[in-house]
Amino acid sequence: MSKKVIGILGGMGPLATADLFQKITLHTVAACDQAHPRVCIDSNTDIADRTAALLHGGEDPVPEMIKSAKRLESIGADFLIMPCNTAHNYYEQVCEAVTIPVLHMIALTRDALKARGVKCAGLLATDGTVQTGIYQRTFEQSGVDLLTPDSADDQAAVMDVIYNGVKAGDLTHDVTAFRAACEHLLARGAEVLILGCTELPPAFELYHLDYPNVDPTLELALGAIRAAGCETK
Repeated sequence: MSKKVIGILGGMGPLATADLFQKITLHTVAACDQAHPRVCIDSNTDIADRTAALLHGGEDPVPEMIKSAKRLESIGADFLIMPCNTAHNYYEQVCEAVTIPVLHMIALTRDALKARGVKCAGLLATDGTVQTGIYQRTFEQSGVDLLTPDSADDQAAVMDVIYNGVKAGDLTHDVTAFRAACEHLLARGAEVLILGCTELPPAFELYHLDYPNVDPTLELALGAIRAAGCETK
């Protein structure tokens, strides 16, 4: 079977886009360059902030997302992936703008948790992802219960590490409050933490966080590798 071309609708943010591409590369079974899938990346940093748009009347990110989706389709992408959880609130608009499939990161994460037998997971995500309920809707009737931070301080700590840590490029950011937010979710019964913002997998690596987790970026990478016709490690 000929390989299909992966299109990454990126820039939300740039490090998350790079993280996804690296995971596709590292998790593909390949003994040479030619065995890897072909990947087209549009790291479109003109896409407006998704949380600001959803919750605070900020600039609409959809026009630039659609521009990227169409650009990727025009240069030969056979399907698209979006390394941004909050952006999946606009998943349908992107799908309607192109004629190629768009993989759904949150659905892939749900299926991975079900396969692992997880019954309760703690969701670490932006205000936009948490308050719009996209994870809750996607996880309906999955058998996986979702916990979110139960205090404003804990949710603020999650936003802080995303925006003032990773997005700001602060390699020495103080993550004390974020650690507390993680530990509170685990103490309430979460078996794993969902890294429900694509800045959080890099955060866990940068700040040496070792809590049990599931990485939606990795699940998206694995789904893309398979959809491209390659084998995953």
